[in-house]
Amino acid sequence: MTKVLFLIMSDDTKFDLGIRISYNSFKNRRYDEMKVLFFGPSQKRLTQLDGDIKSMFHELLQNKIVDSACIGIAENMKIKPNLESLGISLMPTSERVAHFVREGYEIISF
Repeated sequence: MTKVLFLIMSDDTKFDLGIRISYNSFKNRRYDEMKVLFFGPSQKRLTQLDGDIKSMFHELLQNKIVDSACIGIAENMKIKPNLESLGISLMPTSERVAHFVREGYEIISF
């Protein structure tokens, strides 16, 4: 069984690429299981989405492909309410990454 975690950390073009590959992988059922986790600068970018990337993100979120974003970063950047209003779960990323590693997920980072 193939399990993949897309760890999106960038806030630039790499962010968009991470969303696109996650979305296309989900739509085309490329993996048996997949999740997306946001950490660091990518969390700020989540609050500024528009166009196709925004639509892709929301579809991933609605289909429970998005696992979470880091609560510590959200609090430090003072964007916790913004992320909560998007409907994204906030959890410690170090614990989430450890969980996925224990579960045998391959990590692909952007």
